Amino acid sequence: MIPADEFLSLALIISIAAVAISQLLAMVRLVIGPGSGDRILALDTMVLNAIALIVLLGISQGTRMYFEAALIIAMLGFVSTVAYARFVLRGDIIE
Repeated sequence: MIPADEFLSLALIISIAAVAISQLLAMVRLVIGPGSGDRILALDTMVLNAIALIVLLGISQGTRMYFEAALIIAMLGFVSTVAYARFVLRGDIIE
């Protein structure tokens, strides 16, 4: 059996690598996306991946500060995605 500490560190390494690869693939979609809808989804995916990386960093460091930062970034990411989508659809953000 693998000890719990070694299992947790191995799981963190694998999950950070998976999220980092997902972040790179979202960047590729952002650059080569054929339409603006694809770019909006790629930006939203990149925000979610950044939140996941911050949470994983908080787990590995064992501090709560990273979780609060992830919550703030999640709120800002949602608002920015909605604002960008409204701008693309209507041409303005505030009516």
